[in-house]
Amino acid sequence: MTYRFLTVVAVLCFSFAFTGKEELNKENVKDSRSEFVSSKTLKSTGLSFKEKVTNAYDAFIKNNASMPAPEVFEEGMKGYFKLEKEGAVTKKILTIVDFDLSSKKKRMWILDMENQKVLFNTYTSHGKNTGGEFANSFSNTVNSLQSSLGFYVTGETYYGKNGLSLFIDGKEKGFNSNARKRYVVIHGADYATSAFIKKYGRLGRSYGCPAVPNSLAKKLINTIKGESVVYIHKNSGNYQQKSAYLNYTAA
Repeated sequence: MTYRFLTVVAVLCFSFAFTGKEELNKENVKDSRSEFVSSKTLKSTGLSFKEKVTNAYDAFIKNNASMPAPEVFEEGMKGYFKLEKEGAVTKKILTIVDFDLSSKKKRMWILDMENQKVLFNTYTSHGKNTGGEFANSFSNTVNSLQSSLGFYVTGETYYGKNGLSLFIDGKEKGFNSNARKRYVVIHGADYATSAFIKKYGRLGRSYGCPAVPNSLAKKLINTIKGESVVYIHKNSGNYQQKSAYLNYTAA
């Protein structure tokens, strides 16, 4: 009887010890993963850039149904870091456009970097001379009617023929630095909708502007105006090799 009693006690002690250790490990994991709860973690010296990006992406995935591909998000984060370091960022918002995707896909994401929330995930157009369903050709030249790759910082709004529109200032010479001169802006358009896709088999095209659905345009523009970051991505060897923002060593 005594033997059985001691055996039961031993088992219970082992069980409590294991459970306590398991809970402690869970708490440590939770603390580590939650280190990216706010934008302060972007500047954390305890993590490598890769770790910061991984933690941030995991937090976004946990809170949202749709996100850009991890490698595209990582590229966007590189430019976001650099622009923030340069003092160019007032709003902690990162807009990512992935032109690797078909125009029939919702390929624009607007990310709240402080709260890890996707504020918008919607359709966006590419330029008339950039391609049909897919975006393939890009230019920084006036009147090219092509889209431009790279990093931008949002500017001020104005009312034009497309209604409320938002200037985006290209930060990369040779890739998008003529954006304002070309009036490459964010605006609403009837051709940037699922109805247009259903009718024509692809999204409509612009003169180089990343146009968005009219139903979202006003709210979307007012959300990102005033010095937030926009990254227009395409897996193009030329851009990836030459971009000062993508080749920036983030710490």
